[in-house]
Amino acid sequence: MTDMSSPEMDTEFVYDEGTSPCEKEDIQAFGKVFLPVLYTLVFAIGLVGNLLVTSAILKGREKRTITDIFLLNLAISDLLFVISLPFWASYAVRGWTLGNLSCKIVSSFYYVGFFGGIFFISLISIDRYMAIVHAAFSIRARTVSHGFLAMLGVWIVAILVSVPQFVFIQRSEGKFTPNYPDMLQDIWEVFCNMEINIIGFLIPICIMGYCYCRVIRTLLSCTNRKKTTRAIRLILVVVIVFFLFWTPYHVLIFLETLKHYDFFANCSTLKFIDYGMHATEALAFSHCCLNPVIYAFAGEKFRKYLYHLFLKCISFICVCGPCSQYKVSSPTTIPESVLSSNQTQHTSDQDGSILL
Repeated sequence: MTDMSSPEMDTEFVYDEGTSPCEKEDIQAFGKVFLPVLYTLVFAIGLVGNLLVTSAILKGREKRTITDIFLLNLAISDLLFVISLPFWASYAVRGWTLGNLSCKIVSSFYYVGFFGGIFFISLISIDRYMAIVHAAFSIRARTVSHGFLAMLGVWIVAILVSVPQFVFIQRSEGKFTPNYPDMLQDIWEVFCNMEINIIGFLIPICIMGYCYCRVIRTLLSCTNRKKTTRAIRLILVVVIVFFLFWTPYHVLIFLETLKHYDFFANCSTLKFIDYGMHATEALAFSHCCLNPVIYAFAGEKFRKYLYHLFLKCISFICVCGPCSQYKVSSPTTIPESVLSSNQTQHTSDQDGSILL
């Protein structure tokens, strides 16, 4: 989206440079081709990955932990986000053909999913910090009941911070048009952009940075160098991927804010910002496709689930001939080395805390 205050495509791209306005047709044509492809790919990959995470947690036989609660809600947030993308893909090509109520609902899914995903990533960072840096205290604090309370708090905050983003959006002649009160005309879009930059990026990245720096310092004092190295590597992947995928997009949102104050007068610069917004948006949105891989499937529990699901698919497709050897009649047919573990539930959860 060129400006998250109105989900993409409502951008007019009208620039004044003296008496010669910038041409906008090339940017609009690019958006009509690029955006539907982007949204469709993110929708397909993100839907499959996050549905697998949701299914793995809900169907898991083991007792759910606070880690599972946060991962489940991260997946649900990403699902809300990606479910809205096919509507934006259609909007990019044909405009908004549905009613005003559907406009509000889809926008709500989009923004709540966007902020919810960021907030649950931050909450997972805090949970890792508590489990490793304050391990003794976390035994009492990291309970399922506390996890549900934290989950509820995150959803409430995500909904509250999303309200300014979609409350004034209305359908008008096939487009999303923000209908601001006169007293808010000059400041509302700037406020929304600053909210996204600060609450949706700066605060979360500071939380992640502090928590994982403390976690790494604690892990470096551990004696098990092999597990420590693996854990630190995964932590660095989490932080670096989040930073690389989201930073360019938020930089462009900040530049969009400066445009409201006529900070850029050159036509080519304004066009560069618009093209850059499309490119950085593609990078940022694809992060929800990586969340299942980074946060969930790095754990042993989810690898077991995927293995079991794969064997079930093989047994369903191949019912005779050479494939019949893969048929799974019960969970015991899966190699015991894959399904069994000599860890207790508490130990397994703490191990997951380190690896995530």
